[in-house]
Amino acid sequence: MKGKLLAIVILASAAIAGGLLYYMQIYGFYYDVEPQPGQDVALVPLEAETSEPISYSSFQAIDADSSPIRYRACFNTDMSLDELSAAYRPAEGAEPLTAPDWFECYDALALGEALASGSARTYLGTKNIHFGVDRVIAVTDDGRGYVWHVLNDCGKKAYDGTVIGEACPPRGERGQ
Repeated sequence: MKGKLLAIVILASAAIAGGLLYYMQIYGFYYDVEPQPGQDVALVPLEAETSEPISYSSFQAIDADSSPIRYRACFNTDMSLDELSAAYRPAEGAEPLTAPDWFECYDALALGEALASGSARTYLGTKNIHFGVDRVIAVTDDGRGYVWHVLNDCGKKAYDGTVIGEACPPRGERGQ
């Protein structure tokens, strides 16, 4: 009888720990980002280093303090892809990161397909929004926009243990 009770306690503990781990990864660390009208969506112009806001509406975003690359956002813009491409720096090769299923406006798979087909394009939002992390903004041909963070070269070096070097900004500096 004691063996059965011990097995039940172990299995129950494992199930509770697994459920808690799942909850913490999918729901626990995320919070809604408070919109800052006129500042939430900004792109880096072709001939500049600092980002500038673009026109947008219907902004929604989530973030988590546990990682600088958990930020995801959605918005709408009235700017066309041609207007954006003529004025703002592209983010070549940026692939959308997934978001939790409950953040319904952000669909990384559909966005990836749109990028592959050419019906969406990516732009550099802010360089070094956090040390080693860039903000990428994608816009589809129907005006839907998506935002996520990616590791840049400095961030990749910092995480894999490679010497960072002089080309990277000092830790703690943020881009604009």
